[in-house]
Amino acid sequence: MNKKEMEEQIIRNFQQEEQMMILVFAQWCVNHELDPAVLYTRAYPDQEANPALQQVLELTVPKEEAGEVPDATVLGVLSLFGNEELAFVVTEEIAKRKG
Repeated sequence: MNKKEMEEQIIRNFQQEEQMMILVFAQWCVNHELDPAVLYTRAYPDQEANPALQQVLELTVPKEEAGEVPDATVLGVLSLFGNEELAFVVTEEIAKRKG
C-alpha cells in the first residue's frame, strides 16, 4: 500500500467511525424523545444542517426497538470526536431528565 492509499484508508476509517458516533448520538436522542437536529443546532447555531446527521437519522430505530444507549456512552463518543459543544447540550438534557 502506497502513501496515498494509506491516507485514503485512514480517511475512510475516520469517516466510518464518525458516522458511528453520529448514530450513537441520534439513537440516544430518539431513545429520550429528543430531536437530534434541534440539539445539534443548539450546540452549533452558526452551522447549516448537518448532512451526515440527516443520513444517519434514517438508520435509527424507534426507542421500543432500540437497545439502551447509556448517557456516559454518548458523552464519551462525542468527546472522543471533539464535539464538546454537543456534549454540553447533551449534558443539559441529562440534567433536565434527572432534575
